[in-house]
Amino acid sequence: MRFTVIWTMAAEQDLAAIWLDAVDRDGVSSVANTIDQLLKQNPLAIGEVRFDTVRSLAVAPLGVDFEVLEQDRLVYVLSVWEV
Repeated sequence: MRFTVIWTMAAEQDLAAIWLDAVDRDGVSSVANTIDQLLKQNPLAIGEVRFDTVRSLAVAPLGVDFEVLEQDRLVYVLSVWEV
């Protein structure tokens, strides 16, 4: 069963700022889509645990912190940064 991925407003703003400053905007968009797909498939099998239900994942040039609510099949992307 797949998870629903929800990008918080803060994460969307982080991503927008990175995209606006990027030389390769298509690359940033592609990696953001890849991260989204990875999180939909099996978020508990990727990245590293930061604390409790929050995990981190890096797929260059982006890194994300995300929270997995397993019972609800939800993943919240909390923040995005450049790696």
